Amino acid sequence: MITELGHFALILAFGVAIVQTIVPLIGAHKGWTSWMEMAVPAATAQFLLVFASFLALTYAFVTSDFSVKLVTLNSHSAKPMLYKISGVWGNHEGSMHLWVLIVTLFGAMAAWFGDNLPKTLKARVLAVQSSIAVAFLGFVLFTSNPFLRLAQPPFDGRDLNPLLQDPGLAFHPPFLYLGYVGLSMAFSFAVAALIEGRIDAAWGRWVRPWTLAAWVFLTIGIALGSWWAYYELGWGGFWFWDPVENASFMPWLFAAALLHSAIVVEKRESLKSWTILLAILAFGFSLIGTFIVRSGVITSVHAFATDPERGVFILMILAFFTGGALILFTARASAMEAKGVFGMVSRESALVVNNILLAVSSFVVFVGTIWPLIGELFGRKISVGAPFFEAAFTPFMVVLALVLPIGAMLPWKRAKIGRVAKQLIPAAVLAVAVLALVWAMQSGKSALGPIGMFLGTWLVAGALIDIASRTGRGTPSARLSRLTRLPRADWGKLAAHAGLGITFMGISGLMAWEVEDIRVARVGETFPVAGYEITLVAVGREQGPNYISTQAEMRVTRDGNHVTTLYPEKRVYPVQAMPTTEAAISNGFWTDIYLVIGDPQEGGGFAVRTFLKPFANWIWFGSALMALGGMISLTDRRFRVAAGAAKSRAQGVPAE
Repeated sequence: MITELGHFALILAFGVAIVQTIVPLIGAHKGWTSWMEMAVPAATAQFLLVFASFLALTYAFVTSDFSVKLVTLNSHSAKPMLYKISGVWGNHEGSMHLWVLIVTLFGAMAAWFGDNLPKTLKARVLAVQSSIAVAFLGFVLFTSNPFLRLAQPPFDGRDLNPLLQDPGLAFHPPFLYLGYVGLSMAFSFAVAALIEGRIDAAWGRWVRPWTLAAWVFLTIGIALGSWWAYYELGWGGFWFWDPVENASFMPWLFAAALLHSAIVVEKRESLKSWTILLAILAFGFSLIGTFIVRSGVITSVHAFATDPERGVFILMILAFFTGGALILFTARASAMEAKGVFGMVSRESALVVNNILLAVSSFVVFVGTIWPLIGELFGRKISVGAPFFEAAFTPFMVVLALVLPIGAMLPWKRAKIGRVAKQLIPAAVLAVAVLALVWAMQSGKSALGPIGMFLGTWLVAGALIDIASRTGRGTPSARLSRLTRLPRADWGKLAAHAGLGITFMGISGLMAWEVEDIRVARVGETFPVAGYEITLVAVGREQGPNYISTQAEMRVTRDGNHVTTLYPEKRVYPVQAMPTTEAAISNGFWTDIYLVIGDPQEGGGFAVRTFLKPFANWIWFGSALMALGGMISLTDRRFRVAAGAAKSRAQGVPAE
């Protein structure tokens, strides 16, 4: 009964979404206040109905209701409760239901917290957002219904993919979807502004919080996925340039560009057309990512669906929304005339360079991702792997890192680069010193490590000098007092830019100085790896809640001193007869010790893989710091639904 109620609630939400798409648009066009105001209760009702439906599906998973086909295919009665819940979105149908839930959540939040928006703009934003919900509700109901029943329920289910039975993958999809779908709000604001024919400073201030929130969620989601790949897949990498990884990375790059471009619209009323285009492309690439994951055109451990018909449906959604928005963008070009002018050397110009680098790097990733598909269309097998992406993508990131501290400190409108360069001399000296030190310490290695450390130090030191420069001159106590009164957005900027620098250092250090050792070891045998002595003490069998594990005990010493004891595992899940690798990791500030136990060998012993991974944790610490910076910025009072912009407009003063 609860399952049927959930299905019925989803159908009702579909009907409400259709009404919310049509009525407010007519009301905004005609100036009918009551029709426009209908969007708020409709958005709330739509969200509550989808939420009730999602709870019904979750209830079926939690109670192991195997009369529901989706539960049978993706759950098992012996599975831990966390994975019963995460099993709701650990499949195609459930994940699309989660997608729809988040679309309606963002629409409801715009309705609840958008009181400072002009009535016509608010109505149009909610209508456009609801049109996205209509498309995906239709997709779920007509092609991916999660509430289908089985006439003869089995005694137990087929279990969830064992690779997804992990805390990292339990939380990774919701955060990723919050980022993907969060960009739909920026898209809705862009399309609503195009329909209204007005893009001004207030619009830039309104769209920034939504973009920033989406970027924060995407950052967290990508970092969780990278962390999961690092410790769960057993190959020791944090990024494989997998098509599904790229599917989330491309909108992240566009969201970062959009975030910086919206600042120029807000502050200087320039780059209007470019900012609107970025908003369209950012959400467009989110839809492209959805298509890649669910169309069956690629093979990936992350991919859900293999049904081409579903892919065609999503391709139609992509064509309608992205194509329609671009046509509207072309028709409304005259409404996006820039008002602010700026010199070649200015913060505006630096942000333009930032945007170009981020957008072009995203297109590079896109070309590398789809090129094998294009090759297959012409009967050729083409493999595009990490070497291509690293060679084609890295130069843009190097230039971005070099430009970022300088651009962040340039004044608006026109500036003298010599004055900023003088302030950044300490950062440059420190970065060069770090480069020289690292170069001297390594021997026979590539330049990747020293250059990465140089760029990371340059970014972190530049961010610190930037925040210090905002305190002006005076006594240390006066400067400290001014420092505590700086807007939270400035502190968020410091954290985000410093986090990027730390991530640069982590990635370059790991890639440059990683040590790998693969061998067959017998129980009781000790072998050396880069100054460590590792002993395979014992190997035994362990029974888990829904798996059988071969667990090794491995002792690590250095110069005769005990360092750690680790317990890597090789698990087999009987229901799906699928093995997984559970690496054992000793996390350290400078280096991770990473051990993997493999299969028993014919001549005796076990395959053992050992990694020493320098600076690995810096990658995720830097990512967390970037996300924290975004969250700090979101608490800035100037981002609270454009309160400042609304106040300025009410007083007849142009928004700054």
